[in-house]
Amino acid sequence: MLAFFVMDQYYVYIIYSELIDKFYVGQTGDIDKRLLFHNDSQRNNIWTKRGIPWVLKKAIPFNSRTEALKAEKFIKSQKSRKVILAIIQNGYSK
Repeated sequence: MLAFFVMDQYYVYIIYSELIDKFYVGQTGDIDKRLLFHNDSQRNNIWTKRGIPWVLKKAIPFNSRTEALKAEKFIKSQKSRKVILAIIQNGYSK
């Protein structure tokens, strides 16, 4: 008998709003659900509400939420559009 292990997948995602010309970086276990949330003017937070519609630009997979949180924190700490654009184009590696 074969045993299959399902590992939870977590993502750091980068979304973009053309309306306000801004990127937003976050982490989630469900990208589709999270993108719907960011684009729902009734449920989302004040910061991302002003940028609707948001478009997914990059999703970076991680094997644990801890890894995803570390990467999210690192990317946000750079406070750099240039870094975000490089990650979108070339991927993430730390």
